[in-house]
This record gives sequence, structure tokens and C-alpha cells, in this order.
Amino acid sequence: MRVSCSSVSGRVAAALAVCALSLAQSAAAQSGAQNPVSAPGSTPAAAASARPGVELPAEYVIGSEDVLGIVFWRDPDMTGDVTVRPDGKITLPLIGDLTAIGHTPESLKELIVKAATKFQKDPTVTVVVRTINSRKVFITGEVTTPGAYQLVGPRTVMQLIALAGGLTEYADKKSITINRVENGQARALKFNYADVAKGKNLSQNIVLKPGDTVIVP
Repeated sequence: MRVSCSSVSGRVAAALAVCALSLAQSAAAQSGAQNPVSAPGSTPAAAASARPGVELPAEYVIGSEDVLGIVFWRDPDMTGDVTVRPDGKITLPLIGDLTAIGHTPESLKELIVKAATKFQKDPTVTVVVRTINSRKVFITGEVTTPGAYQLVGPRTVMQLIALAGGLTEYADKKSITINRVENGQARALKFNYADVAKGKNLSQNIVLKPGDTVIVP
């Protein structure tokens, strides 16, 4: 059987073409994996607006170090996450500094809307609490691990002492004090660990509030 040179060269050319196409597709796939195309709207602002917030405790108010998501409808330049500074303020584009500490998310939203009306007509704003860092209680003195503890839910004095590793052998169990500030007034509440541990005077085992300091002498 005779095979012409033209037939052989045609088959070779076809094979080379298939090989070249395969290499091109492989290179494109690798390029796509290394440089994925962003989905429409997947900007930092869009990502910020899409992230959910945390579940808020009852009677929550914004405090220092809390992380807030400020979302302006259809305005990515104004949208973003901010952290409440130790001075209680946040800084927003165009608006500048606003006091956030002591506000609820809803009342802060109203404050932002009022400030934003200078730059926008009928601004639509949402305030989302991303992280709560302000709800802390403190324990000092004769416990295994003194320090600050996040108040993520209801917690009593006994529970905080347990969380701190318990009392040391030198602790005065009958003279523990809870320092609390209410309505600008400082209060000192007494706590007798020995009694509560025996099931006596259980009303002393109060639920702690943010900012409370338990002192174990």
C-alpha cells in the first residue's frame, strides 16, 4: 500500500494542531486558577455589607473596641467596618468623627443618617455589630488567673471565679467585693464565697454587668 507524502504531512499537521489546542486550554485553566475572575460586585465594600453580625445581648450598647459594619445602600465608598476607639468615637468617610459609645446600633444609625444628609439625599444606612469586645468583666487578687474576661452571656460571681481558675489558698473567702458603676455612681457589693458555696445567702451571687470588677483579697 502506498501512502503519499501529502497524506502523511496532513496527518502530522492535524496532530500538531490538536496538541497546540490542548496546551492552550491547559495554560488558560492554570491562568484562571491563579487569577480567578471576581464575581460581579465582589468588592471589599460588597463583602463588608454581606457579612452577618453577631447576636446581641439584651440591653446591648456600643462600647470601646467593638467592631461595627457601617453599610450605606449603593454607596461602596461610604461602606466599611470601623472599630470604636478608646475615646468612644468612630471615623467615617466625609462625615468624620462621631461618638458611638453608649449608643444602640439603631440610635447610632439615626446619628449617621443625620450627619450624612449633608452629603446625600435620603441616605439609607445599616449598622451591623461585627464583634463585641467591650463587654468585659474583671477579676483581681487571689485567684489563679486574674484579668479581663469577655461577658458573652449571663455570668454570676461564682461563675467568674471558676472561670478564673478558682481562689488561691491565701484568699479571704468572706471579704470579696464587686465594684460597679451605675448611673455614674460607684458601688461596692459584698460577696461571701464561703456562704454561697454552702448554699447560703445566694442573693449575693449576682449576675455581673459589663465593667464590673471582682476583687478577691
